Amino acid sequence: MASKVFINLPVKDLNKSIEFFKKLGYSFNEQFTDETAACLVISEEIYAMLLTHDKFKEFIVNPIADATQVTQVINALSVDSKEAVNEIADKALNAGATAVKEPLDYGFMYSRLFADLDGHYWEFFWMDPNYVHQPVEEAATSTN
Repeated sequence: MASKVFINLPVKDLNKSIEFFKKLGYSFNEQFTDETAACLVISEEIYAMLLTHDKFKEFIVNPIADATQVTQVINALSVDSKEAVNEIADKALNAGATAVKEPLDYGFMYSRLFADLDGHYWEFFWMDPNYVHQPVEEAATSTN
């Protein structure tokens, strides 16, 4: 089983991306950061490798998608409260991110979605830890 997550993202301007994520309050692991890559520390278990296009191409065979034109993934991260969702999303927008949708509020779950400087989608969400729902298996059998 995997114990850590490394998200690899191509970025057009590594220095601008580093500054963007620093404005959101994140730090970088300097041991894995150079002029071609930066290791964004999201948590003790989650990292994002911000890679220049040339560096990213070393790992792939297909062309790099332009994230401002197509969406392939949403990087969704949970936080401890609705206020924390708003805090990080507001910091991102002030640092140059683009709001993708209006905030979603389902009562038990709240989220905001934005695109970073390269168009990569980031969703920050809070879910009420006391929210209990019917397990999928039970829901499937109760409708028969």
